[in-house]
Amino acid sequence: MPADYNGRWEMVTNDNFEDIMKALDIDFATRKIAVHLTQTKVIVQDGDKFETKTLSTFRNYEVNFTVGVEFDEHTKGLDNRNVKTLVTWDGDKLVSVQKGEKENRGWKHWIEGDLLHLEITVQDKVCHQVFKKKP
Repeated sequence: MPADYNGRWEMVTNDNFEDIMKALDIDFATRKIAVHLTQTKVIVQDGDKFETKTLSTFRNYEVNFTVGVEFDEHTKGLDNRNVKTLVTWDGDKLVSVQKGEKENRGWKHWIEGDLLHLEITVQDKVCHQVFKKKP
């Protein structure tokens, strides 16, 4: 049985996010705003089906997926690109590969205790975010 990702998760750390945004060609002004935001993730999981929302006071992003099923993702609210995304399980980790303009793009999610980890990769840049589960 895979890990249970259900819940509301609030950001506690956000390391190297600006480098990821630079690799995605996000403009200077947007980067300066985004690095100071605290994000909240809301995840609803039903087996291999996920509904995810990333919320902030600046922009929100929603993506729904089924593990193992490739889908077209429009990263509106992020870098506004079209990518082919495939999310798979690696043990209890969710691993996403996003194929498009940028090489080596994707993310990994995993849980340790009451912490949700997110590692975002674009080209040779890596960002590590940590979220704490809210009761």
